[in-house]
Amino acid sequence: MTMDPHLLRTFVAVARLASFSAAARELGYTQSAVSQHIAALEGDLRAELLTRRPVAPTPAGTRLLEHAGPLLLRLDAARADVLRLTAAPPGRVTLAASPLAVGPRLLAALPATGVTLRVLPPAEVPAAVATGGCDLGLVDGPAAPSDPLRLPDVAPLTVTGVAQEELAVLLPAGHPFAGRAAVRLDDLADARWLDAPGVGLPLTAARASVRYDGTDLHALCALAAAGHGLALLPRRVAEAAGAGVAVPLSAPRLVHRTELLTPGTPTGAAAALAARLTAGSPV
Repeated sequence: MTMDPHLLRTFVAVARLASFSAAARELGYTQSAVSQHIAALEGDLRAELLTRRPVAPTPAGTRLLEHAGPLLLRLDAARADVLRLTAAPPGRVTLAASPLAVGPRLLAALPATGVTLRVLPPAEVPAAVATGGCDLGLVDGPAAPSDPLRLPDVAPLTVTGVAQEELAVLLPAGHPFAGRAAVRLDDLADARWLDAPGVGLPLTAARASVRYDGTDLHALCALAAAGHGLALLPRRVAEAAGAGVAVPLSAPRLVHRTELLTPGTPTGAAAALAARLTAGSPV
């Protein structure tokens, strides 16, 4: 029997919300229908997927969840890709951008009207473009000079390098390394770092002082300047923080890279904005 994606979506909703009734409200089903969906899926797989009190994935359910997200995302991406073939070019462009990708190049490329900018955590930008929620995407991250970013394989997307720039560590003014001309990450092996997945560059640190769950760069820089943890940022952002001290990163050899994501060949206003974003790109 082929696994029914409707049943799979119901299972994912119940597991995420830890409630049959909440999943029913979100999906627009009756609670009885949700229970029937879960029972049918369990019958198909011949395994219990959820405990009922409390509602939580079993080991088999946890394993299925690992597959379910990418599978459903691929289905949504396929649907969006086909619809683009017959849809008229959008008159208004929706651009998804991670917070650190909102830089000088984007600001210079934006037309006066006709664009909706959605600032999302970096991990959410590829899916937003692939599933048709946004026409274009700008995503950023650390990379070796001229190397592409490692992006999730959510769907066939065209990736174009837009910009790369120096990185710096934002330190509080009283930090022992604040007077240095440059710093190595190895020198900061015992430091406390800010954990900010929605804003900051991903950095595996031995210890995290504060977890910041937001997308406001000013708040992140204020936390670093106040001594709550260090932040690795594009040098222009660290130097413009207005507080703290930005010390350039000398090793390892990494840059802050920004890439444009497009679903195939954009048309209309989306194509015009994509051309402006990549014009004269050095990467």
